[in-house]
Amino acid sequence: MWWGAFLLKIFDKPLSSEEEKIYLKKCREGDLEARNKLIEKNMRLVAHIVKKYACADRDTEDLLSVGTIGLIKAVNTFDMNKSIRLATYAAKCIDNELLMLLRSDRRKSREISIYEPVGKDKEGNEINLIEIIGTSEDTVVEDYELRQDVKKLYSAVEKKLTDREREIIIMRYGLYGTQEITQREIAQKMNISRSYVSRIEKKSS
Repeated sequence: MWWGAFLLKIFDKPLSSEEEKIYLKKCREGDLEARNKLIEKNMRLVAHIVKKYACADRDTEDLLSVGTIGLIKAVNTFDMNKSIRLATYAAKCIDNELLMLLRSDRRKSREISIYEPVGKDKEGNEINLIEIIGTSEDTVVEDYELRQDVKKLYSAVEKKLTDREREIIIMRYGLYGTQEITQREIAQKMNISRSYVSRIEKKSS
């Protein structure tokens, strides 16, 4: 989309690693100017992530606003002791905020469609979809979201994990129809430490 390239041009370039550390330190000391600088210098990241949701039924301005909320949360909660850049952590926070927005939109959309009339009974009364499927609105939405989350989980397992990590996560959570087992059982089975299993589990979460 043309606006994606435009947004990336108007936002400031990101800080260097050293500059970022300086501003993060000042921010943690209560310097609001440093906090604002961290937000401004990472707005390109927000614009970049928003591009992924260009096909969503939302104005770009709305997506940018919500993405910025995620960025602000990231700046406020980032742990400087972690061995990652702020952008890595912020990307997840921004993505989460945007996904929550779109899930909320999807839920509202389904609320409308689930109550739309689909016919009439013998007495001439309108019948809606919720009456036909015989379940609650919340259950339908939750089932749909669960199926979507499961698809994303399996996709992440296949694409982002190494063979060893994948094997551990499959056993830990009982994926692909396998039996879920404990960290201790995995450690004994693979002849590795329980702490290593725990690290893999945390890394994959």
